[in-house]
Amino acid sequence: MKNELFSIGGFTIHAYGLMIAIGIYMAYIVSDYRAKKKGLDPDHVFGLAVYGVLIGLVSAKLLYYITTIDQIIANPKLLLDISNGFVVYGGIIGGILGGYIYCRKYQLNFLKYVDLILPAVALAQGFGRIGCFMAGCCYGREAHGAFAIIFHNSAYAPNEIPLLPTQLMSSAFDFLHFALLLWLSGKLKQDGQVGAMYLIIYSLGRFVIEFYRGDLIRGTVGALTTSQFISLFVAAAGVILMLVCQKRNSKFETC
Repeated sequence: MKNELFSIGGFTIHAYGLMIAIGIYMAYIVSDYRAKKKGLDPDHVFGLAVYGVLIGLVSAKLLYYITTIDQIIANPKLLLDISNGFVVYGGIIGGILGGYIYCRKYQLNFLKYVDLILPAVALAQGFGRIGCFMAGCCYGREAHGAFAIIFHNSAYAPNEIPLLPTQLMSSAFDFLHFALLLWLSGKLKQDGQVGAMYLIIYSLGRFVIEFYRGDLIRGTVGALTTSQFISLFVAAAGVILMLVCQKRNSKFETC
């Protein structure tokens, strides 16, 4: 695995950034296509993507600062490193907030666009986790067996130690999540239900995969990792949203 793919002049192309870019592009293409099929204005897909990505990146960085506050207090220079250190849940929350702000601005049905965009977000996450694998971040626990992988020149993962490929496990889960949400979008009829299922399924999957992660420097809350702790609230939010959509969907017809 190699994160530095090639250089053009003094600019280096990293596998991690490239895979995230591919994921965002594929998410946009899928969302644009589905918007046309659903009779939604595809022009808003680009605006939603811009708002979601920008606010999502800021939120992902802020949540990283919050979860590593002890390290930052010990070494304030960490605040200057803006290229590393992002928390996926921060990106999800910020992305949804960005979408809500955009829908409010242009008087769009927020939940319709949530259902449109979030399956594509799962697709983007699948590509992003491949980038994690190439970079060596988000690595798994030490393990021995046919599925173990060994990093040799990673700046993030322990080198020369067999590890569980939790990045690829997460990627496979994300791609399956994407396919499942597409299937559910044809079954669930009320606005917001697909978005609710995204929150529920992702948080449950993330809760499980955390047991196999080896990078526990990300912090813990009691016996849970920080991500597991957040997963409980995200899953609860998904369940509440599903119940609200079933009982009072008409309340959210406009936002």
